[in-house]
Amino acid sequence: MSKLVRLQKFIADCGITSRRKAEDLIVQGRVKVNGITIRELGTKVAPEVDAVVVDGKAADLGAVEKIYMVMNKPRGVMTTVNDPEGRKTVIDLCKEISERIYPVGRLDYLSEGLLLMTNDGDFANLVIHPSSDLTKVYEVKIFGAVNEFLLKKLRAGVYIDGVMTKPKAVRVIKQLETKTWLEFRITEGKNREIRRMCEGAGLTVDKLKRVAIGGLTVDGIAPGSYRLVSKKSLLAAIGIDNVGNKTAKAVEYISSKKSVNLKKKGHQNCTAADDKAFTKFRKETYYKSLTDIAETKKAKEKEIRRQAWEEKEAAHKKRQEKKKARIAKKELNEKPVHVEFVK
Repeated sequence: MSKLVRLQKFIADCGITSRRKAEDLIVQGRVKVNGITIRELGTKVAPEVDAVVVDGKAADLGAVEKIYMVMNKPRGVMTTVNDPEGRKTVIDLCKEISERIYPVGRLDYLSEGLLLMTNDGDFANLVIHPSSDLTKVYEVKIFGAVNEFLLKKLRAGVYIDGVMTKPKAVRVIKQLETKTWLEFRITEGKNREIRRMCEGAGLTVDKLKRVAIGGLTVDGIAPGSYRLVSKKSLLAAIGIDNVGNKTAKAVEYISSKKSVNLKKKGHQNCTAADDKAFTKFRKETYYKSLTDIAETKKAKEKEIRRQAWEEKEAAHKKRQEKKKARIAKKELNEKPVHVEFVK
């Protein structure tokens, strides 16, 4: 017996439109199953048995070429098919792909790195389903200096939506003058999980990049570019089989970057990472903070230019006055002297 699936999912899997828009088509009476107009969103169909027609055209799974893409998503791009605000999306980065594809999981607007895209719903579910227990690796740049206390706080975890959430592992991989690079390993995939864990520990994220899922990395793919691969090679690289179980040859990504030993090296001589001054750079205030900083910088530069102009004008005025004084002195020296003889 053919496995039953929701009608809207079947329509999306056929590459006709997204699942959400498919629901609208069903409600509008534009979908027929075995000649009968369907308006119920809970309707299920047997793909190998039932005949589904959308706007007079047959929906056929066999007519869709399965696409598997590994993309290096750049910062400032939406991980969605369409954006109501008109911002650039990951679909804009692969317009040459004719099939309708969609992102697997999410990377928020300010995050970057490894993103999978496909039109294979079953494959997408394998990757994002918690049962796959895939380790995702992120490199995260934090404002300020991270000390041992803050590192322990991150490892202990925080409550997110009432549930204790903590990373599989977190370590310091690089110390900058005023910022710190951390490596996070997580197995869950909650919305903005790492940013929220950091904020729960009082830290503020500057940059966040996903570098690996299982054994699959983004190495060799430039930001904004992608690579098309086969399903078989993609599953092998990630380290799971066709049903989502880890394979015997699965290898978890290990970075070549060494850990910074805070006990030996200590933290940087700068502001601690949990200083409240950094909160202005968090997502909800990020752009306002950047605008304020830009306006302050612009005002400062304008003031510098004004002072420079005034100094220049004062110097010019002083030169003019000196010139007038020289001319007056010269004229005085050249003025004929009249001598009057007194008898």
